[in-house]
Amino acid sequence: MGQEYKGNIEHHAFELFLSIEGIEHTTTKAYSPQTNGMCERFNKTMKQEFFDIAMRKKIYTELDDLQLDLDIWLEYFNNERPHSGKYCYGKTPMQTFQDSKKLAVEKNNEILYLEYSSDSQNLTDNQVQNL
Repeated sequence: MGQEYKGNIEHHAFELFLSIEGIEHTTTKAYSPQTNGMCERFNKTMKQEFFDIAMRKKIYTELDDLQLDLDIWLEYFNNERPHSGKYCYGKTPMQTFQDSKKLAVEKNNEILYLEYSSDSQNLTDNQVQNL
């Protein structure tokens, strides 16, 4: 089931980007934390490890100051803090992402090789000589 254009240009641009990049856009069921567990867990972690602490340490009078501190925490969260969750196994999210990129390239190369091998088996002797 496709997503229809909602009238907002930014929504359309986002959907267009996903389509161009070959990214499937999936959403979770509304008002169902059970189907959105990873995001719910991230929200809880961000509240406990950043907001609860930051709001006790400092009075924010400017939203930009809060955003700056949040950006610093997110950098730490993604690049330095080990995660023990379902996908990270003690690595940082960035390490997990980098590893998955390598795996994706390896899998893609394997698929391309298998497709090439399959195609080359169907070549005639004359076509093989011309390679």
